[in-house]
Amino acid sequence: MSISLTVLYHQPADKDDFDKHYEEVHAPLAAKMPGLESYTVVRPGPGPDGSAPAYHLVATLTYASPEAMQAAMSSPEGQAANADLATFAQAGTTILVGGVQQVV
Repeated sequence: MSISLTVLYHQPADKDDFDKHYEEVHAPLAAKMPGLESYTVVRPGPGPDGSAPAYHLVATLTYASPEAMQAAMSSPEGQAANADLATFAQAGTTILVGGVQQVV
């Protein structure tokens, strides 16, 4: 069963600096992790009632299995991506891991 790691990035103090670092440094680091099957990014907009989104960015990385994800996280590339979080994600993150079930 495929497994996904979803990172919910809390709202940063400086969105422009966050986005620049994410796009130029962090995303390329994460994209190099071995066994990565897909990597998507969503930048949430206002809710249906116009309220501000709770998160600035949502990244989902998908792997073939929990073992493949663990290997990726333990790799030098995974360790570099994890270490990089402290350089730009000061507002914090929430990380979710779970099996993938395709509905459509």
